[in-house]
Amino acid sequence: MPTPEQVVELQGGATRDSRSDPGPWTVLSAGRDAPEFCQAWLRLQCEQVTGATAALLLLDDGDGHFSSVAGWPDTRQDLSFLAATAQQALSRKSSFINQAASPAHAALTQIGQPIESRGRLMGVVVVELKRPAADVPAVIRQLRWGIGWLELLFLRQQSAQDSTQLARTGFALGILSEAQQHQAFRASALSIANELASRLDCSNVSVGFSNGKSIRLVAMSHAAVFTAQSQIVSTIENAMEEAADQNASVAFPVTPGTERRIALAHEDLAKRLGGSAVLSVLMTNGIRSVGVILLERDRNKAFDDAAIETLEAVAALVGPGLETKSETNKLIAGRAVTAAASTTRALFGPGRPAIKLAAIAIIALLGAMALAKGEFRVTAKAVVEGAIQRSIVSPFDGYIASAPARAGDIVESGQAMATLDDRELKLEAARWKSEREQQTLKYADAMSKHDRSVALVVSASLEQTAAQLSLVEDKLARAAISAPFRGVVVSGDLRQLIGSPIEKGKVLFEIAPLESFRVILQVDERDIAFLVEGQQGQLVLTGLSSDAIPFNVKVITPVATASEGRNHFRVEAAVQGTAPLLRPGMEGIGKISIDRRSWLAIWSRSLSDWIHITAWKWLP
Repeated sequence: MPTPEQVVELQGGATRDSRSDPGPWTVLSAGRDAPEFCQAWLRLQCEQVTGATAALLLLDDGDGHFSSVAGWPDTRQDLSFLAATAQQALSRKSSFINQAASPAHAALTQIGQPIESRGRLMGVVVVELKRPAADVPAVIRQLRWGIGWLELLFLRQQSAQDSTQLARTGFALGILSEAQQHQAFRASALSIANELASRLDCSNVSVGFSNGKSIRLVAMSHAAVFTAQSQIVSTIENAMEEAADQNASVAFPVTPGTERRIALAHEDLAKRLGGSAVLSVLMTNGIRSVGVILLERDRNKAFDDAAIETLEAVAALVGPGLETKSETNKLIAGRAVTAAASTTRALFGPGRPAIKLAAIAIIALLGAMALAKGEFRVTAKAVVEGAIQRSIVSPFDGYIASAPARAGDIVESGQAMATLDDRELKLEAARWKSEREQQTLKYADAMSKHDRSVALVVSASLEQTAAQLSLVEDKLARAAISAPFRGVVVSGDLRQLIGSPIEKGKVLFEIAPLESFRVILQVDERDIAFLVEGQQGQLVLTGLSSDAIPFNVKVITPVATASEGRNHFRVEAAVQGTAPLLRPGMEGIGKISIDRRSWLAIWSRSLSDWIHITAWKWLP
């Protein structure tokens, strides 16, 4: 039975040798072999064409060349005289009729019919006919109908290829799935080795990974630990490097697909292993080789090209994942070295002009920042408060009668802010006045009778009554709560508490003057060392963002308080000048001027402080 290797291109008069088959219809039905199928098909076509003298079938061999796969009536006959008609039919992609192909065949007609399958040109069939006896249109119809059998062959071949590819992909995905179950690089490599050894009946599978220009063994099947300095490990690494240097799979014993590759190291390894079959396939990341998988088998189970293709698919799938895990599991120094090497190549190697220009621009910018100086300022959150803030409290226990003032109102000195219910106080004052009058009459009567003892008692009662009356009158005077000075009400709103009782000493309002303010700054502990009293600064408030208000530092409180996860110091500053729209409670950002220094020092200050603290923390 012919094999695919026996199919050669039509050159001169050389054609494929063919054996007799059991019968064309039997071969077509069974479809056991493509050359036999084509030979049987061509024979049937010519037997059904009246006047056929010779025929030739050319098919695409997969790389754009059309080779002879069948000839009639004798496969040993020189059929090169049909090549011109075949070429014309292929170039035109339509039926071509050659009435006089050559002087030797002047009485004959050649018909070339292209063969297409799903829009692709697959080959051409050429039939030579005796001109008087031939019905050319009928022959063309017969050839077109018969091409359906060839399409069946193509579909069978494609189905077989798809099945093989699907099986190969499923096998590779199974290995990849097993490797992905492990996070560590060496664990994944060992899992791949164990799976391949188990599924492919290998005595040993080794995984090597690129380390610069050499290959280092990282895993061996069914061996969690191995001696890296042993002779067999060195021999395995040599075989892996032999495959990596050739950038191709290498097998020993050689296969038709690997016979042109050097396999000296593999032969040496096979001898050391007692005559085993050895195969190395490359793992790649899509661009370059990243490692090698080396498999060992008994000599009577040597690897073939189909097994090599399957293992190449496995290596192509697991290579990128292993490379990623290898980079991830490297120490910081390893990643730093890789990044440094990549950066160096980009900056000083050929090409990459954009990176070089960007580096020059960054260096120029850093140089300009190191030379140029700017004002160094400490930034802090700020809130405005009155320079004097007075609390208005309840003078006695009572009930709220009215409260015309509320927070945010501007009040004048002496203006009523709230009043307390004084009806009970007035009744009490009237009672004490009546009591005082009665005591006065008693005292006058005792004096008129010259009764000194009674006069003394009544005099004491009269003084007590006068004191009680004075106390009540004082409360009446304070029942109207007024502003002590002109200012703004900072807090307090009693409008919803009319008629409610209040206790003596309860804060009702807070009032601050409009003429003088102070700024309270919350300075981060990292910046407090730069501050001294008397420094100047500027304040920008949220509600007055267009104006910067000057101030100077007055008091630095040496006590830190925690706020928003950081420690802050309270710094008081006095507002300079006048600010008519300034009100207590306004918030904003204050910046205190320290000195002038380079922009680079200003912007890198936080990073520099962090480096110093971290170094101090970890260094002995």
